[in-house]
Amino acid sequence: MTSEEIEIELHQVPRLGWAWWHSRKFMAYMMVLPAILILVGIVFYPIAQTFWLSLHEYDLRFGNRAKEFIGLSNYSEIFSDSRIWEALRFTTLFAVISVGLELVFGIGIALLLNREFVGRTLVRALILIPWALTTVVVARMWGLIYNSEYGILNSLLKNVGLIEKNQLWTANQDLTFWAVIGADVWKSTPFMVLILLAGLQTIPADLYEAAKVDGANPLQGFWHITLPGLRGTMVVALIFRTIDALRVFDLVIVLTNGQFKTESLNLYTYNKLINQQNFGFGSALAIITFCYIAIIALLYLRVGQPSEKKI
Repeated sequence: MTSEEIEIELHQVPRLGWAWWHSRKFMAYMMVLPAILILVGIVFYPIAQTFWLSLHEYDLRFGNRAKEFIGLSNYSEIFSDSRIWEALRFTTLFAVISVGLELVFGIGIALLLNREFVGRTLVRALILIPWALTTVVVARMWGLIYNSEYGILNSLLKNVGLIEKNQLWTANQDLTFWAVIGADVWKSTPFMVLILLAGLQTIPADLYEAAKVDGANPLQGFWHITLPGLRGTMVVALIFRTIDALRVFDLVIVLTNGQFKTESLNLYTYNKLINQQNFGFGSALAIITFCYIAIIALLYLRVGQPSEKKI
């Protein structure tokens, strides 16, 4: 039987009507329902519960009294406090600078690792070690490196003549911010390299060969072939790293404990919610942090959408 005959016979099969179609749709919904319930239970229910709690005054410092509904008072109190703006400023600058540096270093290292050389596989494995370490371990390690008395950083800089005396890297308002940035860039750049290297390997080598035949230099090939080919990959990498950077907590609490204007939004929330046990105020801070990160992620997705214009 030919394909045309099969298609004719299928068209001749009588339809079972609305009830058959409705039962198929019902079965499809029932198959998806477990996944939807898990998603709602794990993601949306905690967010909704946190938002509902943020509308109440619930402070255990004053005893285990009943929650009192106060509407948006917690939010108005938060935005009238200069501490939230300092935390927002630090978190934003930290994310922009650290992720920007990681992108630049990531592209450079990925381009090097994409070339053929002896021991490339070993180098690719070794470069992932910083990313594989937990953030607390990295923060503790960099705390020892930054130590003003016996830290190796001061020793190296003094030996090459860049500084004359030991610097307080994590106890100086002018240096602490950059010390936190340096530790984060060292840890997270390998993740950027891994994502970008995967993107580089999807770009056909024929494009570079054709550009070379047409007289394009390496810089033109990078600008007109590599960057456009990496656009989607860079958007994915930037979304993951920016969200992670905006959630910075453990690196800051270990290195500086939020001192010297290095208190992030998550650390501010932790201090209010856990240390001070102000659950209403802390929940409002958590919702603000969630909304801020969600807006940034949506902006990335909007900007990173491929153009609909066709050449």
